[in-house]
Amino acid sequence: MSLPRTMTLGPELQSSKEPGEPQSPTQGTRWSGSVEEPNTHQEDTTMPGESNLNPSFFRTSLQASIRASKGATNLLRRSSHSLFRSLRRTKDAGLTDGHPQVTPMPEEPSRVTDGVSREASTGEDLEPQAEGKSVADLITERQLLEAFERLRRLETKLVEEKASRTFEQDPTAYARRAMDLCLHYDGLAAEISAIVRETLGSDSMDSATLAELAHVVRAEEEAHPALPDDGDFLTTPRHWRQHWEDAVRRSAQERVQKAGAGVTSRAAEGASDLAQLLAELKGVLRHDLNKVRLEVQPAYDTDFPVWEIYLSAFHSAVAQRLQELARDARGCEQLYVLLYWAANVYGSPDLLGAPNQALHTEPLPPLLEPALWAQLESDYISFLETKITSCFDSILELEQNHWLDAEDPEVLQGLYRASVSIDVHMLVAQHVKAAGAISAELEATTLQICARALSLFVPRFEKAFLESEAVNECYLGAYINTCVELRTSLLARFPGTIKELEKPLAAATRSFQKHLLQILQHAMQPLFKVLYTKSWLTQDTLQPVMDKVVDFAHHLKHVTLPLSQETLHEVHRVVVREYLGQVLRPHERFRGQQRVNAAHKMSQDAQAISSTFQGLGSEASWLDRAIPCVAEILGETYKDYIPRHLETLIRSYPDIRRDHILAILALRRLGRRRNRSLLQRAQDLMKAVAGAKPSPDRVLFEEIAVPTSVNLLIACI
Repeated sequence: MSLPRTMTLGPELQSSKEPGEPQSPTQGTRWSGSVEEPNTHQEDTTMPGESNLNPSFFRTSLQASIRASKGATNLLRRSSHSLFRSLRRTKDAGLTDGHPQVTPMPEEPSRVTDGVSREASTGEDLEPQAEGKSVADLITERQLLEAFERLRRLETKLVEEKASRTFEQDPTAYARRAMDLCLHYDGLAAEISAIVRETLGSDSMDSATLAELAHVVRAEEEAHPALPDDGDFLTTPRHWRQHWEDAVRRSAQERVQKAGAGVTSRAAEGASDLAQLLAELKGVLRHDLNKVRLEVQPAYDTDFPVWEIYLSAFHSAVAQRLQELARDARGCEQLYVLLYWAANVYGSPDLLGAPNQALHTEPLPPLLEPALWAQLESDYISFLETKITSCFDSILELEQNHWLDAEDPEVLQGLYRASVSIDVHMLVAQHVKAAGAISAELEATTLQICARALSLFVPRFEKAFLESEAVNECYLGAYINTCVELRTSLLARFPGTIKELEKPLAAATRSFQKHLLQILQHAMQPLFKVLYTKSWLTQDTLQPVMDKVVDFAHHLKHVTLPLSQETLHEVHRVVVREYLGQVLRPHERFRGQQRVNAAHKMSQDAQAISSTFQGLGSEASWLDRAIPCVAEILGETYKDYIPRHLETLIRSYPDIRRDHILAILALRRLGRRRNRSLLQRAQDLMKAVAGAKPSPDRVLFEEIAVPTSVNLLIACI
């Protein structure tokens, strides 16, 4: 049914009020006149009580029908148009048959005064009612079926009178009586709308009234099954079933619009107000649809699709309300609340308050149009990118506050833990889980946003920390653990989705590991300078170095595997490398017995280094042969065995170079001819093992810089 429009009434239909006087709407239709069945008598004046449709009712019912329902106004407009068409046909027929011409209806409406003309009556009553109730009283008391039957009898009599050419001499009498019937039909339709409107709004519901409403609708369909051949508007189908459906839709629209009306004006202030509004909307849906399912639907006849019509009406009303809210939604939180409600709350299995009572809306259109849904998701993603970036900024700021306060990270379950790890995990998990509750596509997009933001955050965080004054073993160990956790947990949970994180996290891990070793190396360098000196021969100068290593290893116990083991291996390699570097770049050169004592001292130190690292759990046993091999060359008394020691050294450490051999031979002082022979043999052997390049984690001599000096060249060449 189309939306109602304002209509201009004819001379018999004008209200006694002035055109500019406002008319307040009424909840239902209430009639003040009496309705009786007509006589065939055509006099304009009737006795009180004998009028079928008295003037007072004529005026009041018109106002009530217009006020009570806009749909009724539409029916009235159509009926009046049909009336005038019918009168024209009657007039033309009379002229054709030789009857005199009937005075036409006036084109300009005349104002109806308070004392309405008695020409509005429809004739005398042929069937006086014993109970004395008019049709208006029956409608007011909602005796709908009896009122319809009375109107139907009046309609039948009027049609018969028209067919018998009774009104050929006075067509206005027919117009008045037909219009009054039309107004009463419209009043009955308006009462149907009022009943529908009150069905959900009232606490109590009259099942008998709803059942009678259904009977009236069906009776009207049986009485007016199709358009009449002669176009008579009185017998034209009035489509009360469609009128009922429209009333249901208007009722649902009103109920949905009233939900959360008190917070609508504040919806832009934040997500809490919008969530409150939607919560109230959910309550209205639960209450109303449960009432329809449990009370309203059983009251109607089975041929009334009550549940389907109400569900469709509420679905459309909710969709319209959400579209209005979507236009005003601002910010990430509001958009998420709206999307989540549409995706989960509206379609949840317990929307109606009990398990497995979800709304089955498959035949209905989507709650939000695909284009609108896509726009909302796009806006949400745009806000989300900014929000996640801001969250990472806040995480960095929190960590910087910890650095300024000189707060060391906690040890949880034996490992250093930094709050940044917990914050990042919570941030990613929270947003990805929230997006997944809406759609899989939004979840994947949110995960990509988090991964991209995190890949930019990691190097920025690394730089900020390394430039701060908080760099120590505890924080470096904690941030190594953080990188490992992010790599393992995020990649394990979202495989193949955030591969772009692999590179920045691995780079940050290596950087933190490098700076961790640099702290130890910086602390040990002064201690290595006393090696291979005369005081070294008589003192235990290696013990302070080992103490530093043991203290450092204490921090490694709180670093996650395998990074702690890799770092310990690297410490082992650094100690052996720095030891050999100090020996091959000596401040003093020993001769004779001092050289033998130095070789013996080196063997003792090598044993101490190996025992210490073995006790700490190092598995880098490949380093244990380096210092003893050099010591054997320096302390070997039988010179013919020296080539054998050189071969063992070269095969054990393929990264050794010619400069290192020259430095060792310079310390041994074998003479130029023997040195040249040993150097040539060493070069041949190095060429033979050149194809066997050591793995990156087994590089030792390559990182030992040996300066070429004049003494070394004179000794060897």
